[in-house]
Amino acid sequence: MARFPPFSDRDEAGRRLAAELPALDRPIVLALPRGGVPVAAAVADTIGAQLDVFVVRKLGVPVQPELAMGAVASGGVRVVNEDVLRQAGIPAEVLEEVTERELAAVAARERLYRGDRQAPALTGRDVVLVDDGLATGATMRAAVAAVQALEPGHVVVAVPVAPADTVAAFARDGIEIVCVHAPDDFSSVGSWYRDFGQVSDEEVVRLIS
Repeated sequence: MARFPPFSDRDEAGRRLAAELPALDRPIVLALPRGGVPVAAAVADTIGAQLDVFVVRKLGVPVQPELAMGAVASGGVRVVNEDVLRQAGIPAEVLEEVTERELAAVAARERLYRGDRQAPALTGRDVVLVDDGLATGATMRAAVAAVQALEPGHVVVAVPVAPADTVAAFARDGIEIVCVHAPDDFSSVGSWYRDFGQVSDEEVVRLIS
């Protein structure tokens, strides 16, 4: 069981998270859809920042999809894990095939959420990457790598809850992370919310528009 009262919902979690953020210069808040969007909307509203989505898709090794050989994200960014590619013996054409498929998925999500609106420029901007919580943090790590490829000024990962060891691992790897609660006895993200209902695509579109 959580040692603290759980968040009532994602909106409350976002407002509590916003209070923990460091001072930022012209920040933009990027949400990992879908669950991260209501949290990020509350953060952006509280700190008076621009809100948008950042769609990330893992590039899974074909015979072991849970193992990431890289990731693609909003803006057509691709980052690859050379160690995994080498150890798994992934041919270049396989990497390109998986990349093409996942970039198409990113583009489809972006069209759904953003319509014809262009993705925001991140160069030199302070970026706050938000989700409703982390478990292993693999998707968020991919998001950080993809954002850093776009040359932002400063990147902060911000989540209401994550396991203590995940938070420690991020910090150890030089990723700045703000987390309201980092329990040792973490079970699941949803257990920290009284209302953890599924976020619809329609709600994502409404919040970011």
